[in-house]
Amino acid sequence: MTKYIPIVALCCIIFVSCGGSEKKVSVPERLTDFVDPFIGTAYHGHTYPGAAYPFGQIQLSPDNGTQGWDWCSGYHYSDSILSGFSHLHLSGTGIGDLADISFLPVTVPVTFIEGEKNEDFVKRYSGKYNHKDESASPGFYSVKLQNNDVRAELTVTERAGLHRYSFPVKGEKTIIINLGFAINWDKPYKTDITVVDNKLVTGSRLSTGWAKDQHVYFAVRFSEPFKNTTLGNAGGEGRSVGVISFETSTVLAKVGISSVSVENAIANLDASLQGWDFEAVKQSASDVWEKELSKILITSDDQDQKKIFYTSLYHTMVAPALFSDLNGQFKGLNGDVQKAEGYKRYTVFSLWDTYRALHPLFTITDPGRVNDMVKSMLDHYKQCGILPVWELEGNETFCMVGNHSISVIAEAIMKNIGDFDKELAFEAMKATSFNDRDGMGLYDKLGYMPADKVPQSVAKSLEVAVDDWAVAAVAQKLGKTKDAEYFFRRAESYRQYFDKQTGFMRGKLSNGKWTEPFDPIFSKHEGSDYTEGNAWQYVWIVPHNPEGLISLFGGKEPFAEKLDQLFKVEQGVAGEQASPDISGLIGAYAHGNEPGHHTTFLFNFCGRPWRTQELNRQIQTTMYTTAPDGLCGNEDCGQMSAWYVLSALGIYPVNPSDTKYQFGSPIVQEARIETAPGKFFTVKAPLASKENKYIQEVKLNGQVLSRSYITHEEIVNGGTLEFTMGNMPNLNLFNK
Repeated sequence: MTKYIPIVALCCIIFVSCGGSEKKVSVPERLTDFVDPFIGTAYHGHTYPGAAYPFGQIQLSPDNGTQGWDWCSGYHYSDSILSGFSHLHLSGTGIGDLADISFLPVTVPVTFIEGEKNEDFVKRYSGKYNHKDESASPGFYSVKLQNNDVRAELTVTERAGLHRYSFPVKGEKTIIINLGFAINWDKPYKTDITVVDNKLVTGSRLSTGWAKDQHVYFAVRFSEPFKNTTLGNAGGEGRSVGVISFETSTVLAKVGISSVSVENAIANLDASLQGWDFEAVKQSASDVWEKELSKILITSDDQDQKKIFYTSLYHTMVAPALFSDLNGQFKGLNGDVQKAEGYKRYTVFSLWDTYRALHPLFTITDPGRVNDMVKSMLDHYKQCGILPVWELEGNETFCMVGNHSISVIAEAIMKNIGDFDKELAFEAMKATSFNDRDGMGLYDKLGYMPADKVPQSVAKSLEVAVDDWAVAAVAQKLGKTKDAEYFFRRAESYRQYFDKQTGFMRGKLSNGKWTEPFDPIFSKHEGSDYTEGNAWQYVWIVPHNPEGLISLFGGKEPFAEKLDQLFKVEQGVAGEQASPDISGLIGAYAHGNEPGHHTTFLFNFCGRPWRTQELNRQIQTTMYTTAPDGLCGNEDCGQMSAWYVLSALGIYPVNPSDTKYQFGSPIVQEARIETAPGKFFTVKAPLASKENKYIQEVKLNGQVLSRSYITHEEIVNGGTLEFTMGNMPNLNLFNK
């Protein structure tokens, strides 16, 4: 597979006052300078600020040691306590797990108290910090601890993490390796630490949590010989804590991990990180990020906008994460050793979120990696008989609803991406669709999931219908006519839930009656007909057939009026047990949660594209900022940011499997995407601004478009998409 990455030098102009005159000085501009990893670490963003490598095996980041929903990534900007730096993290999820193999530098003697819980042990030695002593950039994180004056610096390679600790002259110079440390759900059930020689420590941490059986083996090589070592237990099973002391004030530690064995961890480490030049490794990580970010080069007059865009693009490339070792081995779903032959195995598939925009973005910017991700999903199928729902570290969590790996694989097939086995892929899609899981048996038998038998039945059925359409589209492309007919018919199951009297999708009981009582703004985190939402948010979940949904409302005008009401509802959500995920509200529209991400674009289908445009600009400029609370909801492994990246370019995949991108409202003046070696797709919107949000005209390669979308093929073939923008809506746009 040929990999291509544009290396482009950008220039910016700065003005320097000298002797009363102004000089223009050209200086190189790095895209990494526009990335702020702290964006999303406050409010409900749930991101982490630490050192990451694009789709890398290690995410080396600080942990506060605080339990709670807003600490799902291990870190929250409101905190000032540091319990350690660990090597695996989740970006923007709603459940806390990982934070494996924690390091904490201390300058006091470390003692063990018999029977002490690990969290109490951690509290005794945790550090304090202030944000003014903290910095982060792609591939790098640094903080100075206030209580002991230790400077900690972190960087990464694709398969290894590198720590540098600068201790004060006075006091102990000690690093605590803690395997018993846990945040939220995850708890170790077996740990081990071995001091191999005076510079090498190895071990393992087996745990259960969201990932029911997670295996992490590790190897640490230190730059300096040990002064002394102590192994102990602090709330773990087996040796869970290693206390390593040194004579010198500067200590480096490089760490490799594996889900299979210590031997693989050593091999990953030694191949990925040779030598001890911290600055060179830091620069190399930054350079790799620069290349990845250069896949989309934008022009904008607004520096904050560039910061939001490139931080968003950065967040789209920290997950999924590399899972297979250098030799291809990885932990299988049953705890056995599997091997990826001829591809890289990935993990962390938050598919309920990411099928909507993140994976479609990959099909434009990184089709080679899409191929490996699909092969990872197909391997999952071969191991257990169904495709992944929410795969984490070699475990199926069955979190969230739908079968959205189907959509991801279908999209790759429909867009002619990859060399994976298409017949195997269709077999897997079909088998997953018929698997009697989470109400699927009733869905197939009755045509709907009864609310008295299946919780969140409306959400589950609507999302499954989206995947059914994807199966049908692939079947049609592969010439499987009967399968196509069956799944196209099943994809219309959303009609079963539409109540014409109220104009909403409602739960239906086994006897065919609607669930009562009914309040369209009511939401309940558990026991509702909806998943993290209410009836106002779920009535629009028919992205595969907007025209069919419009017909249920009686035509474009009544549909448009109902859709417009969504954004004007005075109270968007009610209920004491409503999910905190319902955030970023405009009326009852919730941009902070994924089910609504396509909704604004539905105005394109009912003759009001100008409404799509103004709402998109409102979301772009109010729901994304440069502050730590600059995300209005969970980042969810890149989906929240992928929405912004695509929307800023003026496009969005309402139905990812149909290969079309609906027009929204571009906010950057120009963007250039390299779609193949030497081939570029350019988006131009020179007049785009906060005020100039309305499209007046769209041209593709000089030809005026009378449709509200562009196809994937048109993008990857290269060319120029031109938007003429203005501050007043063009009421006749796309209505010719």
